[in-house]
Amino acid sequence: MLGIFSALGAACSWTYACSLWRKQTKYFSSIEINSIKNIIAFCLFSPVILTLDFKSNSNEIYLLLVSGIIGIAVGDSFYITSLKKLGTRRTLTFESISPLLATILGSFLLNEIPLFNVWIGTLIVTASLLGVASQRAKGEEFENSVRSINNGIFYALISVLCAVIAAILSRHVLVNSNLNPFQTTEIRLFGSLIVLLPFVRIDVYEKIKRLSYENKFRLFFASFLGTNLGILLQQNVFKALPIGLGWTLLSTSP
Repeated sequence: MLGIFSALGAACSWTYACSLWRKQTKYFSSIEINSIKNIIAFCLFSPVILTLDFKSNSNEIYLLLVSGIIGIAVGDSFYITSLKKLGTRRTLTFESISPLLATILGSFLLNEIPLFNVWIGTLIVTASLLGVASQRAKGEEFENSVRSINNGIFYALISVLCAVIAAILSRHVLVNSNLNPFQTTEIRLFGSLIVLLPFVRIDVYEKIKRLSYENKFRLFFASFLGTNLGILLQQNVFKALPIGLGWTLLSTSP
C-alpha cells in the first residue's frame, strides 16, 4: 500500500508543480527552468550526501547518475519544451503511451511479467489519458507553425522514452542495493546538474532577481513540490512496486 499511496502522492505533486512551471516559461527557457528547480532540490536534500558510502555503492551510484542525466536533465527539459510548443493537451497525447511502454520494457529488461489485471489496468489508464488529451481546452490556441508542432512531437516522444528508461534504472538499483529513496533522489539530482549547469547562461540569476516575490515563491514551491517531494515519492514507488504497475499509477497525474 505504501507504493500505491506514494504513486498517487507523486502524481498530485507533479500535477500542481507542472502548472506552476509552465507559467515560468514566460521568463526562462526550458533548460533554465529545469536547472533552477534541480539546483533548489539538490540543495534542500544536500545533507543526504553525508550518508552515502561511495566505495561500496560505486556501481549503483553510476547507474543513478545516468538515470538522473537521462530522466531529469534530458527528459524533463524535453517535456517542458513540449509543453511550451504543443500545449498541455497535445503533450498528454504522447505521454499516454508511457504506461504501456514501461510495462513492456519492464517485462523484457527486469523480467517483471505483469499479471493479467495489471495489463487491463494499464490499458484503462492509457485510454483515460487519451480521453483527457482529446478534450480541447476552452480558449486553446492553435497558431503554432507546423515546424514548431513537429519539433514538439519529437520532444514529447523523447521525454517519454527518457523517463521510462530512467525509471527502469532506478528500479534496478533500489531493488538490488541498500540505497534508500532519499539517497537515490539526491544522486539522480546531482547527475542532472552535471549535464545542465554548463548550458545555463550567466544572466539567469539576474532573471530571478527581476521576478516578483510571488513568482519567486512559486518557483521555489514548485521545485520543492515537484522535484524534492515528487522524485522522493517516485523512488518509493520504484522500490515497492514493479515498474509497469508503478508507472501506470504515476501516470494518473493528467
